[in-house]
Amino acid sequence: MSGKDYVEKDYYKVLGVPKDASATEIKKTYRKLAREFHPDANKGDTTAEERFKDISEAYDVLSDDKRRKEYDEARSLFANGGFRSGGPGGAGSYSFDFGDLFSGSQGGGGSGGIGDVFGGLFNRGGRQAQPRRGSDVETEVTLSFEEAVDGATVPLRMTSQAPCRLCNGTGAKSGTTPRVCPTCVGSGTVSRGQGAFALSEPCRDCRGRGMIVDDPCTDCHGSGRASSARTMQVRIPAGVQDAQRIRLKGKGAQGERGGQPGDLYVTVHVDPHPVFGRKGDNLTVTVPVTFPEAALGGTIEVPTLNGPSVKLKLPPGSANGLTLRARGKGATRKDGTRGDLLVTMEVVVPQTVTGEALDALEQYREATASDDPRAALFRAAKGA
Repeated sequence: MSGKDYVEKDYYKVLGVPKDASATEIKKTYRKLAREFHPDANKGDTTAEERFKDISEAYDVLSDDKRRKEYDEARSLFANGGFRSGGPGGAGSYSFDFGDLFSGSQGGGGSGGIGDVFGGLFNRGGRQAQPRRGSDVETEVTLSFEEAVDGATVPLRMTSQAPCRLCNGTGAKSGTTPRVCPTCVGSGTVSRGQGAFALSEPCRDCRGRGMIVDDPCTDCHGSGRASSARTMQVRIPAGVQDAQRIRLKGKGAQGERGGQPGDLYVTVHVDPHPVFGRKGDNLTVTVPVTFPEAALGGTIEVPTLNGPSVKLKLPPGSANGLTLRARGKGATRKDGTRGDLLVTMEVVVPQTVTGEALDALEQYREATASDDPRAALFRAAKGA
């Protein structure tokens, strides 16, 4: 439909509302008419179908404040005689090609003139395809345990879609140019009625590109895109967890026609450590202690990740599985502080005992013979 057709149509009359109708009144009227003339409610009635299309078209413009204002200004321009067609002669009249209004300014080297207004009003894009955002890219990286805790900068080699170098992203063979898609008029989208709403979807004829290539490029076969391999340095933040997915905004595939690039999603895998484990922002370690250390208490030395060892005080009578905390020796948090190191005690029982150690244990057993650790268990069992 030409710009002239749009201007000559009275959308207010189509909906049956005054020119100063509020947005609420326009919406309410549209819904009523849409239900009345919807094709599903008027099977085989071509008149109702055409009426429904006109109603949807009118609402599409009047429901948008910006497009309604531009539409009103355009109709006012023509209604006031700003542009008149006349025959040869006749005072104050002149003839012109209405199409000139939509192909650029007349005479001098101005901008698109009134054509720009209709390009924005009806989303035709001024016969130019709209920018398209680049696609998102997925990749994976494997870090050592230390790199995950402290953060690391790693090289990532990625393959993604980028504008074809041979045709500069046009998709057309050298020496030729693509043409504007006649279906979507270069916008890349088409509208269709769906119930009481008008929905937009990618144009099927040009697959959303807004352009049709008749003589395709030999490299990209008309798509305008080609696989591109690149290596980039990516900073993985400190404290990243195994299987965590990180989003790097704007690091994905390049956009088309000046569109924004997509995002890069990195799934992180962390190799296990032979000594340390991870529990949120805290590191964990299991430390063996002897029976005398557990029974009598004392000071034990504990290793840390990438740092000097620390000494912890073990209280007398420490049970197997007791956990102590070394503050600030864990993983790095987002705010730069560090979690703790959780130290779990594991009492070591010797496999063989000989000599003086055996004699000492025998004496200990005799000295504690009256202390039966299972007595309370039996009492509870009988009471139950």
